Amino acid sequence: MVTYNLKKIQLVPGAKDLIDIVLSKTQRKTPTVIHRHYAIARIRQFYMRKVKFAQQTFHDKLAQILEDFPQVDEIHPFYADLLNVLYDRDHYKLALGQVSKAKSLIDNLSKEYLRLLKYGDSLYRCKMLKRAAVGRMCTIVKRLASAFSYLEQVRQHMARLPSIDPHMRCLIIAGYPNVGKSSFMNLITRANVDVQPYPFTTKSLYVGHMDYKYLRWQVIDTPGILDKPLEERNTIEMQSITALAHLRAAVLFFLDPSEHCGYSWEQQMALLYSLEPLFVDKPVIVVCNKTDLSWSNAQRVEEELNALLDNQQEKKGTVSELETNNNKKQQRLTICGWRKMSTLEKTGVIQVRNAACDWLLSQRVESKVRGPRAQSILNRLHVAIPAGVDQNQQEAGELSLCRPFIPESVWKKRQATTTNTAFHTEEEMEREEEDENKQPKQSNVVVLEKDREMAHGGAGVYSSDWNKQYWMRDESWKYDIMPEIIQGHNIMDFVDADIDERLAALEEEEVAREAMMNVDNDEEEQQEGEQALDQETQQRLQRIREKKALLIRGRSKSRNPIGANKMTKAHPKRSEDWKQQWKELGMDESFLQSTTQQIISNRSQSREAKSHSPAPRSSSRSTSTYRWNQTKADAGKGFLNHQQKQKAMRLARKAIRGISKKDRRKGEADRTIYNENPKHLLAGKRKLGKTQRR
Repeated sequence: MVTYNLKKIQLVPGAKDLIDIVLSKTQRKTPTVIHRHYAIARIRQFYMRKVKFAQQTFHDKLAQILEDFPQVDEIHPFYADLLNVLYDRDHYKLALGQVSKAKSLIDNLSKEYLRLLKYGDSLYRCKMLKRAAVGRMCTIVKRLASAFSYLEQVRQHMARLPSIDPHMRCLIIAGYPNVGKSSFMNLITRANVDVQPYPFTTKSLYVGHMDYKYLRWQVIDTPGILDKPLEERNTIEMQSITALAHLRAAVLFFLDPSEHCGYSWEQQMALLYSLEPLFVDKPVIVVCNKTDLSWSNAQRVEEELNALLDNQQEKKGTVSELETNNNKKQQRLTICGWRKMSTLEKTGVIQVRNAACDWLLSQRVESKVRGPRAQSILNRLHVAIPAGVDQNQQEAGELSLCRPFIPESVWKKRQATTTNTAFHTEEEMEREEEDENKQPKQSNVVVLEKDREMAHGGAGVYSSDWNKQYWMRDESWKYDIMPEIIQGHNIMDFVDADIDERLAALEEEEVAREAMMNVDNDEEEQQEGEQALDQETQQRLQRIREKKALLIRGRSKSRNPIGANKMTKAHPKRSEDWKQQWKELGMDESFLQSTTQQIISNRSQSREAKSHSPAPRSSSRSTSTYRWNQTKADAGKGFLNHQQKQKAMRLARKAIRGISKKDRRKGEADRTIYNENPKHLLAGKRKLGKTQRR
C-alpha cells in the first residue's frame, strides 16, 4: 500500500488565481508580435503555439493536484477511514473527480481547436479561434471554484494531522474523557499534549515517540469515547474508533475507579465491553489510574477485573480447542492483565509502559511464527546430526562429538615426533600410548617445518627453505647457483670479474696520452709561429707578454671588486698616456697620428650635422616626423649597406603596426574597454527576424 506524506501537499489555488497564472505565463513564455503580412503558415503556427501552451499549463496544474492528494482506494484502511470521518469520503472523491474531468475536457478542447487552426485562412480567423479556445478553457476552470476551495480546506487540515506509521510498533491509549490519558502520554514520551481538568480537552489524535529495548515506539493519544451506539458518535469520537479498528497495537484502556472523571464505574466497564470487537488480536491492558485518590469501591474493582481475566482465560481455552478441532481461526479478545497507576505521583507509570511493550512484542512474534511465511522458512531448514550418536542421546538433546577419523600414517608421524603434546586431547594421548606399546620406538626424529618456524622466530620472521625440496640427480647440486642461459650460451662463461679495474686503467692511460699530445702541439705551434716572425717582431711580442703579466700582477694586488674588467687599472685617461703606452707596446707613431686625425674629423662632422639640423616644430605631426628622422639617422649605424638599413626600418614599422591598440597602452592603471559599442546596450528595436530569444 502507498504511504502518503500529507504535510507536503502543495497549495491549491483558487479558480481565478489559476486562470491569471496560466494566462500570464502564456503571454510571457510565447511570442507576442504577429503581423498580417506574414505567411499564413507562420500565423497559424503562432496561434497554435499559444493554445498548446495554455492547455499544457492547465494540464500540469490540475495533474499536480490529483497527484498530491491521496487516493482513498490506494492508501492504508486507517487513513481511508480517517478521511471518511473527517472530510466525508463521497465529497472528497467527488471534488477530485471534478478536477480529473476538467483536465480531460481541456485536453480534448485543445485538440479540437488545434485541428481548426490548421485550416485558418486569415490572421483574424486564427485569432478568434485562439480566443475561443482559451476562453472555453477558462470557463471550465471557473466551474471548479467550489472544488478548489474544498480541497484547499482539506489540505490545510491534513497538514495539521500527525504522521502515523500503521506498520510501526504502537501503543494506543483509550478510555473515557478526563481519566488521565494525555498526562500518561506526556510522562512516557516527548510529546506536549494539552492537559486540563475538564473533559474533551483532546479533540484529535496526537502522536508521541519513545525508545524501549533499543526499538522505536509510537504512542497515540485518542480523544475520549462515550458509551453510546456507533451511529450516534461524533467526529471526535470516531477518530478514536478508527485508530482502535485499524492499527495493530497494544491497547491501554484507562479507568478511573475514583469516579472523579464524571462518569461512574458501571459506565466505564460498559464501554470496555462495548469496545470488545475492536480489541480482537490485540493485547489489552486495563489501567486503573488516580491511585492517589481514595477509592470507595476498591474491593469491587479488584473482583470485577479478576473475574474479567478469568473469563478471558476460559475464552482462550475454548478458542484453542476450536482451532485444533475445526482448524479455523476464531476471533479472540486478549486482556493480558490490569495495573494500578497514578500520573500525579508518577507511581507505576514505567511498569505499565514496560508491560504493554513486552506483551506487544511477544504477540507480534507469535503472529509471525503462526503465519505462512515462517512455515515456509522452517521447511527449508535442515539440522545435520553427526553419525555415530546414540539415539537416546539424540532424543534427550544431549549431542556429543564422535571420535574423528585419523589415518594410520598420521598416527605414525605423531609417534615419531618429539613436539609438545600439551594441545592433544586425552583420547589422542591414550591412543598414542597404545601404539607406542605395540611398535618399537624409531631412532630417527622427524622435525616438522612448523617446529623450525617456532624455533627461529615464528610466523613473519622465519622463511622456509625451498631448495631442499628440489629433485636433483646429485643432492649437492640443490644449493648451486642456477646458470642464466641466453641464446644457448651461459652468461657466466663471458663475465670478467676484473673488467671494472681494467676499464679504469685504460681511461687513465687515454687521458695521459691526450694531455701529452696537446702540450706537444702547443709547443710546436708556438715555436713555428715565433720562428716565422722576424727578430724585431719577436722582441715586441716578448715586451707585450711581459707587460700583460705585469698588469695582471698589479690587478691582483689592487682592491678592484670581483667581476671588474681585467684591464680597468691599466687603461690611461690622457692622450699622452695613450701614446706612451702604445709606443711601449711597439706601435708605429705614423699609424697613431693617422688614427687620431680620423677620430677627430668624425666627431667634428657629427657636431656640425647636429648644429645645422632644423629644430622640431610645436605640432604633434612635426614632432613625430623629427623623431622618426632621428630614429632613421641613428638606425643607419651598424648596417653594411643601404638595402639592409631599409629592410630593418620596414620590419620595425610592421612590428609596431601589428601591436593592437589595447595591448600597446595596457598597464597596471589602464581600464581597457575591449568592446566599446556593446550590441545588447546600443541595439535598437528588433526588426523582422527570429524571436527565439523571447
